[in-house]
Amino acid sequence: MARPKKDRRICRLPGTCRFGPLDDGPYGVEIMTVEELEAIRQIDLEGLSQEDCAARMNVARTTAQTIYNSAREKLARCVVDGLELRIEGGSYHVCGGAGCTGCPVPAQIAKLNDKETSHMKIAVTYENGQVYQHFGHSKQFKVYTVEDGKVTDAQVVDTNGSGHGALAGFLGGYQVDTLICGGIGGGAQMALAEAGIKLYGGVTGDADAAVEALLAGTLQYQPDITCSHHGEGHQCGHHHGEGHQCGHGSCH
Repeated sequence: MARPKKDRRICRLPGTCRFGPLDDGPYGVEIMTVEELEAIRQIDLEGLSQEDCAARMNVARTTAQTIYNSAREKLARCVVDGLELRIEGGSYHVCGGAGCTGCPVPAQIAKLNDKETSHMKIAVTYENGQVYQHFGHSKQFKVYTVEDGKVTDAQVVDTNGSGHGALAGFLGGYQVDTLICGGIGGGAQMALAEAGIKLYGGVTGDADAAVEALLAGTLQYQPDITCSHHGEGHQCGHHHGEGHQCGHGSCH
């Protein structure tokens, strides 16, 4: 009997799940698994060795090398043959952050450097002083102006009925570059990414305290936050990889 495949530990889910030629098709499709993309991210983008990548993904070095080589081959075929690339599936779980030096948790990602905090516009989904838990239904945002790592101004703004995808444009009108929120769907995440707005989702509690924690590098958030239920009484939860194709409900 074949040994069951061990889930590979990944530190973040893909922000975009489909890539392809801009002109009209049809084209073939190449499927890259989430852990293959993670190997590309760690080795080619972060510059880690295959040995370090293996340690982060909790696999043997030879396994990490196999995953990485497969990913590179798929990328090459897409570029050379003009195929569409889709990121989906695989055997993985999303790291919760504890003890993982590569996970996008406060010690690695939310710890902003001096250059990044010299000037920022941070928006928080807002209700009665708290971080509102459904981005698409937000009636208000609190927008903070940050200079040299300190909040210099804050104002509460009404969305005036804007919802879901339109909210990214609304925030762009206030020159927001960073968003703190609770639950948020995949479509809204893609709209924010296209607008160049960095997302910190899955945050709860006091809005002012959340901004201070972000600037201090201590904000607790969920990089894989989703909110796929839109009816009354829904709960926005976190998906951590098991049985989950790409981390965003709109990816196919």
